[in-house]
Amino acid sequence: MLRHNSDEQLARQAQQGNREAFLKLYHTYLPKVYNRVKSRVPHQFAEDVTQEVFIAVIRSLHTFQQRSRFSTWLYTLVNRQIADFYRQRQRKLDQQSVSLDHAEYLAVDPGNQHERSDERALIQKALLSLPEHYQEVILLRFADGLTFAEIAAHNGKSLEAIKSLYRRAIQALRSEIGEV
Repeated sequence: MLRHNSDEQLARQAQQGNREAFLKLYHTYLPKVYNRVKSRVPHQFAEDVTQEVFIAVIRSLHTFQQRSRFSTWLYTLVNRQIADFYRQRQRKLDQQSVSLDHAEYLAVDPGNQHERSDERALIQKALLSLPEHYQEVILLRFADGLTFAEIAAHNGKSLEAIKSLYRRAIQALRSEIGEV
């Protein structure tokens, strides 16, 4: 029965205490949230930050007012939890240049974690410094694995607009990490 409901309907039901509706949202979004978190924080902390995201969802679900898509509201919480993670760590990175060609490899390769952690951290820091709409299109493409057509449908924009936004976002990321 719940399988055919939209995320917004499930969120409304979860707000009213329907545990099954909440679990449906949780199971739908857990892999997406984890992939997004994993692409922005060091791998060894991804599960903890993901857990913090869902704790924040439980605590603040009553504030979801159906003015936007549930996924938009959720990804705002994800971004806040990631920012909180970095604020708490106050980790200082050496300023170094790293090739953006490594970005996709670093995002998906579970091996070589130790060897690539500095490069991964530099890319993650650079990503966090970009405007949110640039972060979003890069994360939808790499972390969520969406095609440009799917990103366009998700954002309600044309395919050409999304491709242009993506190119600008990648150029901004390259500039941020010191690549020309």
